[in-house]
Amino acid sequence: MKQVCALAGKQSKLVLGLMSGTSADGVDAALVRIEGCGLTSKIDVVAHTTAPYPDRLRERVLALGDADSGEICRLNFTLGEFFAAAGRRLVLEAGFELSDLDLVGSHGQTVRHVPRRPGETASTLQIGEADVIAERLATPVVADFRTRDIAAGGEGAPLSAYVDYLLFRGSRPPPALLNLGGIANVTVLGETIEEVFAFDTGPANMPLDEAVRILTEGKEQFDREGRLAARGKVDANLLARLLEHPYLKLRLPKTTGRETFGRRFVEPLLRGKGSQSGVDILATLTLFVARSIRAAFEDFVARRSAPAGLLVSGGGVHNLTLMRHLKKLFAPLPVRTLDDAGFDPDAKEAMIFAVLANETIHGRPNNVPGATGARWPTVLGKVSP
Repeated sequence: MKQVCALAGKQSKLVLGLMSGTSADGVDAALVRIEGCGLTSKIDVVAHTTAPYPDRLRERVLALGDADSGEICRLNFTLGEFFAAAGRRLVLEAGFELSDLDLVGSHGQTVRHVPRRPGETASTLQIGEADVIAERLATPVVADFRTRDIAAGGEGAPLSAYVDYLLFRGSRPPPALLNLGGIANVTVLGETIEEVFAFDTGPANMPLDEAVRILTEGKEQFDREGRLAARGKVDANLLARLLEHPYLKLRLPKTTGRETFGRRFVEPLLRGKGSQSGVDILATLTLFVARSIRAAFEDFVARRSAPAGLLVSGGGVHNLTLMRHLKKLFAPLPVRTLDDAGFDPDAKEAMIFAVLANETIHGRPNNVPGATGARWPTVLGKVSP
């Protein structure tokens, strides 16, 4: 087993990032070469892949919100094995041996994320046992990134802001970084990291994926290239109601997740609908996602910053209908994918946790209080040596 303390002294590390997002469709894995730390970091994504969950495992993951403690306990270890297998496969397919791997950063699979609200105890739970990953890959693992930020008074999310600042702080004027995962989050850069702020704008792929699963009775998991939505007609009355969702008006900092925009949000909209009206609702939901992002910029970004445009990452970049809506709503500001900046938009989320793990091993604070609302910067993550 490699010694964690020795890794901090290495100039260049091969770090594996593992991430399963709120869409719960599988595990993203990114193999990242990292030299240095902090503002001196040199970051190069060597390889990236997605390991889809098998159908039965996906069903269990999607049901986590209602699972009992025994099922959560079992899935913690089952997902640990799945994460480790996905990571091992990527390392070997990229032409490396496990002995070449220095560190793993694993976000895990979210069971529940409870934001900081009146009457609620802010809390979060991710599973995918880090000790299993450490054993299978014979490599130290950093996991549980969100809990320390919550303990420091924050929301525990979004965590992308730190890495966004490392990668894009030199742009003048800087773009806003929009990630379209299950939930949409945006990072708005400033001259210093203290000026950076970020938040979850609201839904992205999550309700769209849920709608497709219901409409196709599970035969399809997402709206490939937004083709189904493109066939539908937007229901203006429904769109107006959706845009009144209370989350959209909450003050910053704020985060959200499956509990708000998952199956329970989508099912009532589709109940009793035929196939064509169901497609119309999917079209309406797709425009709702774009309109909610635009509204977030008007309500929370415009008064504080004037980004040069949007750089978009995450699975949503492949939804051509959603991207078309965003480009129209934000014109004349350019809406580009992360490809245009030389980064694979599908690799970003997993890469983030590789970089955060590297910062953790160096003992460097890697949250951004302007994004999460934490009282101070702190070092995120727990280490399984």
